[in-house]
Amino acid sequence: MNGAQLQAMLRDKLEKMPNKARRVVEYLLSNTREAAFLSIGEVAEKLDVSKAQLVRVSRMVGFEGYAHLKETLQNTVLEHVNPTALLSKIMKDRRDLPEEILRMEHANLEDTWNQLKPQNIVRFCEMVRQAEMVYCMGWGISSLVAESLYTRLIEMGIGSCLMKRGSVALIEQARTVGKGDLVIVCELPSYVIEVTESIERASSNGASVVTLTDSPAAPVCRFSGLSFFVSETSPTFGSSIIGPLFLVHILTSVLCVNLGEEVQAALQDQEMGLYDERIYHPAYGLRY
Repeated sequence: MNGAQLQAMLRDKLEKMPNKARRVVEYLLSNTREAAFLSIGEVAEKLDVSKAQLVRVSRMVGFEGYAHLKETLQNTVLEHVNPTALLSKIMKDRRDLPEEILRMEHANLEDTWNQLKPQNIVRFCEMVRQAEMVYCMGWGISSLVAESLYTRLIEMGIGSCLMKRGSVALIEQARTVGKGDLVIVCELPSYVIEVTESIERASSNGASVVTLTDSPAAPVCRFSGLSFFVSETSPTFGSSIIGPLFLVHILTSVLCVNLGEEVQAALQDQEMGLYDERIYHPAYGLRY
């Protein structure tokens, strides 16, 4: 059963259900990704219903039990992050692919913007300013977002370290993170166990955590003091990073302005380092 079929089945059953069961199904329709990765206890607590009620609703909509429903939910989520499945789907009708990508990226930007809360931007700036060291973590395509953030922080003169998979495992790198430090992790689907374990390690060491991800159901959110949510829908390659990079641009731009003279001094120091005639950046003028 694919995602569209599951949604259609749930909507078809919705009208005939009593109020409490209807509320469960409405939650599943609106929060498929979140429900797919929460335990039955967590969903029950969120909806203020019993676990037995969730099992009954699962059977009412045609499943053997809640475990069967959850497995189906997870499969529908995975079909949206499986590059092979996505490519097979888009290859059936490739005529409007550029326009479809443009439409999706516009939607990603708008959805990312709509999820952004001004008070969280303020809090982000405070957490960065108070941190002794800022660690930027990412895996796979998420590491590109983490590296973009790291580059911006370094340009502003903020003590930062990039954490990505290399010769040293992430969980080993996390051993050096401790109290007073801040870890900013970008985690887009599919979620990686090593990233979750590394964030758990850093958090247990006393570090603060900020997450940039697509859903509250992302495992890293369990250890986060502040979470930003982005839209990353893509017809190919799993996740788009346009929304996440847009978020990084907003956060670092506001941080730059808030730091004011501190950043100006850092940029002037950087300018002094560009005396080599082979280095040119239009922000600092061309030297001959």
